[in-house]
Amino acid sequence: MPCFRDFVGVLVLASTVAGAHTDQSSQESDWMHHARIAAYGLTPNNADEIVRLAGESHVNAIEVDNDIPGRYESFVDPQEKLGALRKLASAAHQAGNHAFVYIAGTECITADAGKTPHTLAKEHPDWLQRKLTGEPAVFTGGSAFWIKKGDEDVWISPYAQEWRKIYMQRVREIAGTGIDGIYVDIPYWMTHFTGWEDSWASFDDYTVAAFRGKTGLNARKDLKLGDFNDANFRKWIDFRIQTLTDFMKEIDHNAKSVNPKIATVAEVYPGIEEEVVRVGADPYQMYAVLDTIAHEYEFGEGDHRAAARTPLDWFKYQVGMAAFRSFAEGKPSWILNYSWDGEEKVNPKSSMENLAMSQLMVGANFWDAKGHVMSGSNDLPTRKRIFSWIAKHSDVFYSPRKPIAPIGVYFSPSTRNYFAKEFIASFRGVMILLLEKHLEYQVVTPRTLTRFAGKTLVFPDVRVLDDSEKAALRDVVASGKRLIVTGTDATGLAESPNVLRIPDDPGSAYMAALERDFATTTPAAAQRFLEQIHSEPAVVIDAPPGMATHVANVNGKTCVFLANFTGLRSRETADQTPQGGVRISFPGTSADVLQVLPFLGEPATIKREVSSNLISQFLLPPVNKGAVACLGGF
Repeated sequence: MPCFRDFVGVLVLASTVAGAHTDQSSQESDWMHHARIAAYGLTPNNADEIVRLAGESHVNAIEVDNDIPGRYESFVDPQEKLGALRKLASAAHQAGNHAFVYIAGTECITADAGKTPHTLAKEHPDWLQRKLTGEPAVFTGGSAFWIKKGDEDVWISPYAQEWRKIYMQRVREIAGTGIDGIYVDIPYWMTHFTGWEDSWASFDDYTVAAFRGKTGLNARKDLKLGDFNDANFRKWIDFRIQTLTDFMKEIDHNAKSVNPKIATVAEVYPGIEEEVVRVGADPYQMYAVLDTIAHEYEFGEGDHRAAARTPLDWFKYQVGMAAFRSFAEGKPSWILNYSWDGEEKVNPKSSMENLAMSQLMVGANFWDAKGHVMSGSNDLPTRKRIFSWIAKHSDVFYSPRKPIAPIGVYFSPSTRNYFAKEFIASFRGVMILLLEKHLEYQVVTPRTLTRFAGKTLVFPDVRVLDDSEKAALRDVVASGKRLIVTGTDATGLAESPNVLRIPDDPGSAYMAALERDFATTTPAAAQRFLEQIHSEPAVVIDAPPGMATHVANVNGKTCVFLANFTGLRSRETADQTPQGGVRISFPGTSADVLQVLPFLGEPATIKREVSSNLISQFLLPPVNKGAVACLGGF
């Protein structure tokens, strides 16, 4: 769903705040990776107050709304809001902060539309997105909770050139205020309001003409909407995704034409699932043209609030974020999700902690908000405590994570686009299996295939590959790496000792078993598949399957990030069952000590339990919510 807004302002990202990490210079030079995000409302006179409040709660990423193109009044005349941005940018820079402004993507609201002849829909009806039947994307109060009674809410075609010209002019004007970045929300095709879910919009004249120019097809007549076997509908899918990616790329270009250092951010709710195809905003594609993405990630189904998640939901969440970190290719990943919204039996403090812990262990940035909006906090003292702790230990979580001896799992955007249900089930099943079995993984994509560092690569029911992917695969196999093809085989590879084909698709089978009964399904259910992987791990982890683990080289040190979801029950308890007896072994080393940092705790040095020239083994203290353990310290 689109981002939730209940305020007016801009995004401020402070790089110098109370409680900052001792290595302050590293955070100042790379503030986007170290962002601790929260939201405040901006007025023309409260910039200093915003910066002060942010410092008091260890926030160095304050997002508030000062939407110029998404409000018709300021889209037409932006001067008042531009003035407010200049004041804020000046105040933020004087305090050593960075400032980002929120703007809408393809949505625009006119306040009190019934009282004025000057609304976007009235003055520019040709700009609007439309269903195949011609119905325009015009909505009123009640269509979404951020649309007030009497307001007009419209969704605009990215191909409406007059609108786009003015929009990019506003982007350049915003960049000229001295603001450090632009945060674009909801750059979507209208398919997420009631009655529009299956519209596959937009069929306005501008968009139809653009599609004809690219493909020679008439989108109103030559497509079988919703039929993924129809070649022309697939072209429509690709066209819609490329359109929004190009739109964001143009925003980035226009902003940087005024200020080369300005950052561009997109907020999207689709993650890795079918929603990407429906709304057209693909994080995989957009990471390549932006500085980062803020994910309002809902993992496709279920209740996405931390207080309502089941352990299986938490594992799906880990998989989605792990994919984002791969898509980003070294760029940061910001997560706007929600911890608690009035669940009576669940502690909001513990829910906030679970949300932060789950994101940190994957290397993503935490955004705390109150209820189901963007601003505020469910418990401000808890946020202060979390952000203070993150600030002290930011480098271990946000420094680059390099693979050591991973098992690769291929994410195929094209397969997801056309066979979302089948592919995501297979991909998730393999990923959760590796997380539960505590084996090092690496999510591999078409952009990173040639750089895969491991010895075994799993293709989970990958059904669509282009020529460049097939050529890269041939090189992978020729180099001696092992390829395991599960489910459908689209590789076109000849028979080889390095290619193992498993038609039964163990990933989907394991995912189906988890969905039926997560509590009793363990990696033993896929033991034969695990044996076929032939893993040679750099780290051996003995831990229960209710704990997800992530292994990486961080700053030259082998680190294990542990996220414990054992004992969590949806809307019943947000308190985990602490897990004792967790052992970590490092083959081929004779190290004496391991440093362990419990989530929200202090570092502890653990002496080896077993050590020889062949292996060092350590017994961890009981793990409550989560922890990170690094050989050689932090």
